[in-house]
Amino acid sequence: MSDGKTRDGGDQGLRLAGRAATARRGKIMAVASGKGGVGKTFVSITLSHALARRGQRTLLFDGDLGLANIDIQLGLMPKYDLGSVIAGKLSLNQAAIPYEAGGFDVIAGRSGSGSLANIPLSRLQILGEDLALVSARYDRIILDLGAGVEKSVRQLAKAADTILVVTSDEPTALTDAYAFIKVTVLERPNTDIRVIVNASNTAREGDRTYQTLNKACQSFLKFSPPLAGVVRRDARVREAIRNQTPILTRSPTSEAAVDIEAIADKLIAG
Repeated sequence: MSDGKTRDGGDQGLRLAGRAATARRGKIMAVASGKGGVGKTFVSITLSHALARRGQRTLLFDGDLGLANIDIQLGLMPKYDLGSVIAGKLSLNQAAIPYEAGGFDVIAGRSGSGSLANIPLSRLQILGEDLALVSARYDRIILDLGAGVEKSVRQLAKAADTILVVTSDEPTALTDAYAFIKVTVLERPNTDIRVIVNASNTAREGDRTYQTLNKACQSFLKFSPPLAGVVRRDARVREAIRNQTPILTRSPTSEAAVDIEAIADKLIAG
C-alpha cells in the first residue's frame, strides 16, 4: 500500500513538474550577442518596456557581469544590486526594484566594476536556480547577458528558456553571433534560439543579414534559428540612450521602437 502511494505521488509530481515546465516555456528570455556594441542592452530594455506595456509582469535582469550598465541607461541609482546578492546581503527577490516609468522591475548589475566577472561557475548555477524561483512572480524575465562566449555567460544563459541572439550586418558581429549559437547548440542541442538583427538600414537588408547567418548555421550546425525580428537603424536610439530614457517613452513612434514592439508581440504569441 505504501509503495503504491509513493508511486502515485511520484507520478503526480512528474505531471505537475511537466505542467510547470510547459508554463515556464519562454518565460525567461536571455538576450545575448557574440560581440559587444551591437545594441544588446538597448534591445533588452526596450523589449522589457514593450512587454510591460502589453500587460506582462516583467523583470529586467542585468546579467552582464563585467560591464553592467542597465541602471545607467535608465538613469537609476539602485540602493542594491547584484553584488549585494552575490555577497549574501539579500536575496535575488529583494534586489528587484520597480522602474515605474516603464512599468517593469529591474535587478541591476554593479556598474563600473568588473568584480562580478570572476564569479565561480557553481555560484552562477545557484544564481540561475534562484532566477527560476523568482520567475514565479513574473510573466517574463529578460536576462541581459554579457557579450562573448565565456563560460560565465554560457552558464547564466542556461537559466533561460529562450535565447535571443542580437547581431548586426558587421562581419565580426555575424561571426561572433555564429560562435555563440555554435557553442550553445553543442552544449544544449534543444535550446530555443532566435535571432534579432539590429541597426539595419532597412527591413529587407536585415532579412538578408539574417539569411547570411542562417545559411552558416544550416551548413555547419544543421540548425536553423528562426528570425525574431529586424530593428531598423534609428538616430533616436542614441538620443534616448543619451537622455537615459527608454525609446518607447521618448520616441514611441520611431522605427526602432515600432520594430521592437513587433518583436514583443511575436514573442507573446509564441
